[in-house]
Amino acid sequence: MLLPLFFSLIFLFSFFAGIIGALTGLGGGLILIPFLVLFLHINIHYAMGAGLLAVMTTSSGAALSFLKQGYTNIRLGMFLEIAAAVGALLGAHIAVRLPGDIVQFLFGIIFFGLAILSWRRHEGHAWPTHQNATAKMLHLDGQCPDEQGVVRPYFVQRVWTGFSIMGVAGILSGLLGIGSGVVKVLAMDQAMALPYRVSTSTSNFILGITAAVGAGVFFQQGFIEPIVVLPVILGVFIGAFLGSKLMSHLPIKHLRRLFSLLVFLLALQMLLKALGVWHG
Repeated sequence: MLLPLFFSLIFLFSFFAGIIGALTGLGGGLILIPFLVLFLHINIHYAMGAGLLAVMTTSSGAALSFLKQGYTNIRLGMFLEIAAAVGALLGAHIAVRLPGDIVQFLFGIIFFGLAILSWRRHEGHAWPTHQNATAKMLHLDGQCPDEQGVVRPYFVQRVWTGFSIMGVAGILSGLLGIGSGVVKVLAMDQAMALPYRVSTSTSNFILGITAAVGAGVFFQQGFIEPIVVLPVILGVFIGAFLGSKLMSHLPIKHLRRLFSLLVFLLALQMLLKALGVWHG
């Protein structure tokens, strides 16, 4: 494949992944890695290294805009990142030692579950009106604009449940080279009962740090390829910045479901490739 065409394809798909990753808080790696493996035939480990850098870039590209909009809970994000970072380090060390076919098989199986979780997630639940003792002690509660633009306080619930789920999300992030935004947003939106946009923006904030831990392991093992990661970083950064600007204007529910359907199809193809049925 000609190098300019190779660059252009990766850039365009990374741009799309950056927009979706910023809008949903799920990270662009969910669709970027299957694209690199299935259609450009890039080794799964190199694709995962690029995917982790894409997640870092998505987080960086959208973080400032989300902070200005008043949605990101930095204190909560740093607390949850403790579990996510430890999990990511463990997952990455396992991933670089597994054969590519096994990683692709795990990728496909786990992505089925992530696609279903993302599809079935419910937005717009009522904001809790009572404080959780642990959240109060750690000063994790915050405030943000509601659907009408009125700034309201919110109270974090089930702190240790969310913390445990974050550890699982970190393991998946390092193991699969993704941000595991589906699991992170699930932890905050459903288990901790945070407003949807707080969950999405705080997930985006956490994604970058978690991915950086895993990316360090992949870099150490030589799985960061400049020819692949350069167009990925450029495309994802521009897409994430645009996605963060569009967040308050687009119907996130429908976009998330379209995203989930795409992840489901890519997971199926990745699984078939691991089993030797899909040849691209």
